Amino acid sequence: MLKVSGLTKIFGGLRAVDDASLVVPEGRIVALIGPNGAGKTTLFACIAGFLPVNGGRVDFRGENITGLPVHQIARRGMVRTFQITQPFAKLSVLENIAVGSHQQFARREDALEHARGIAGQVGMGHMIDQPAAQLTVAGRKRLELARTLATSPKLLLLDEVMAGLNPQEILEIIAIIRQIRDSGVTVLLIEHVMHAVMSLSDHIYVLSYGKVIAEGKPQEIVTNRAVIEAYLGRGAADQMAQMTDTSPASEGSAHA
Repeated sequence: MLKVSGLTKIFGGLRAVDDASLVVPEGRIVALIGPNGAGKTTLFACIAGFLPVNGGRVDFRGENITGLPVHQIARRGMVRTFQITQPFAKLSVLENIAVGSHQQFARREDALEHARGIAGQVGMGHMIDQPAAQLTVAGRKRLELARTLATSPKLLLLDEVMAGLNPQEILEIIAIIRQIRDSGVTVLLIEHVMHAVMSLSDHIYVLSYGKVIAEGKPQEIVTNRAVIEAYLGRGAADQMAQMTDTSPASEGSAHA
């Protein structure tokens, strides 16, 4: 569904994204992880058209969308959430969601009806009349998710939708993301909550200093030395490698 090839974004002398490539197959949940400052959100912004790129190409559903404006990309079915949620504070939850619905429905009544269904999908059906300004952090995260879903996306780019949530709220969002995938929406997500990434993802890409340094299934990523170094440093990677080499299982296999 999405193919990113050699994407590069330069700010002055900084290569924030450096020849990054990834593929998101239809119907999958793919994660993009990496240390703070790795360039993950910048890569998202380039993919979704919020930032012009210095090199590379983005193909979405077989079409080259590199350089297209955000609204044209959104109409094709790719939308993203933002780390910092900014709802329309004076509008109700339902009216906020309906802003997204209007991309698909011209009549206000139709947009509001669609928004009600989306509110129920993200667990906000009982909150539709509440002013957005009164929402908790968890509520604003759900509303951000609902506003993007209301556009009827084919591909949803989620930028840290679990940041700032407690463990129970994280479990609830994980369940919602699975439901979204099961409804036919493909998902590419940035997330720092590792147990959520490991639980949700079919495939993971790891970004460090703008470069993709590893990719694979969750169980492959957790033991990848380059990934461990990126997060914990070379010394920690050496220590973990030594612990693995001297573990009873390793000794047993050596004697076998």
